Amino acid sequence: MTELSPSLELRGGSRIPQLGLGVYKISNDEAPDAVASALEIGYRHFDTATLYGNEQGVGEGIRRSGIDRGDVFVTTKVWQDAHGYDETLRSFDDSLEALGFDEVDLYLIHWPAPLQDRYVETWRALLRLRDEGRAHSIGVANFKQHHLERLIDETGEAPEANQVELHLRFQQPELREFHREHGILTQAWSPLGRGKDLDQPAVLEVAGKHGCTPAQAIIAWHLAIGNVVIPKSVRPERQRENFDAIHVALDEADLAAIAAIDTGVRAGKDPDEFE
Repeated sequence: MTELSPSLELRGGSRIPQLGLGVYKISNDEAPDAVASALEIGYRHFDTATLYGNEQGVGEGIRRSGIDRGDVFVTTKVWQDAHGYDETLRSFDDSLEALGFDEVDLYLIHWPAPLQDRYVETWRALLRLRDEGRAHSIGVANFKQHHLERLIDETGEAPEANQVELHLRFQQPELREFHREHGILTQAWSPLGRGKDLDQPAVLEVAGKHGCTPAQAIIAWHLAIGNVVIPKSVRPERQRENFDAIHVALDEADLAAIAAIDTGVRAGKDPDEFE
């Protein structure tokens, strides 16, 4: 029997596998094989987006596997060129058509794009999609606390998840605490720090202690603190290495050593500025 990732419960009641496969910068042609190999290993969570241009390939990989659609958790996202109520509904329909699905498990606003000042309208469209049952769960990505507070203040509803840049040098403890207080699940993109965290002395020490790779030690840290994590790889051997991090159990000393790496410095784009 294939071993699966542990899962977490979203506020609306759906369960999301805590370890998934991100497919950013995987081409549409590569995506079916990458998804199929990941499914064979045990992945049941795939994170795509309109921007990635590979929704069709992700859907094809799932169908090719023969695994029931209901056993696979799929996330996609609306890009900021489709912000606005009607525009978002049309973009969602386009995503469903590309995926070849009748619904998605989680639909996210990819970035707040605050200069457009339309993310609240976009959020209202997501609320409708959830109420219609076409998106089982809804959330956002790259939202800072003040963006989240505005959604809550103006609509009365918090996202179920927020997918943000989160790695050892940028751990976002204040935002994670805000998430906990409001029932928002934290998802981490760039969980390995674009590879720059792998040679941190504390990571190497933890990996040596547990007989695992540095990547496994970092993924195990994310899992231990309650993050959903979506490392990317098209190579089956790397997918397997990342997945096997579910067997690495870190202790409090390990978690403290890794937490001390945090610099508070963002490596990616600032959500207040990126349009």
